[in-house]
Amino acid sequence: MTLMTTLHTLATDPDLHVLAAGDPIVPKYSPELPDAVNTQVKTILSWTAGLGLAAAVGGGLLGWLLVAVGHNSERAQLAARGKQSVLWSLFGAGGIGVTSSLVLAFYNMAK
Repeated sequence: MTLMTTLHTLATDPDLHVLAAGDPIVPKYSPELPDAVNTQVKTILSWTAGLGLAAAVGGGLLGWLLVAVGHNSERAQLAARGKQSVLWSLFGAGGIGVTSSLVLAFYNMAK
């Protein structure tokens, strides 16, 4: 019985007919951050991505250094660790690049 009462109330509500006449039910609202906050957030996201990629490049260079020292000093284990660190720095750089691109893309969708 409650459903019927609710439907009757909705059907006889005068405001419902005004909304049905052409006014949107959901008001048009575009969420935006203030410019002072927006530029700071973009700066933080850009610096984080840049520093992460720089650290991945540094890790790759150190890995190649380990490979060179390991091969020249006949330490196979050191060279193997260097090769692994080069691969992991490549995976890390790829992950940082993809993640930062996705975060910035979703962040800019709100505009």
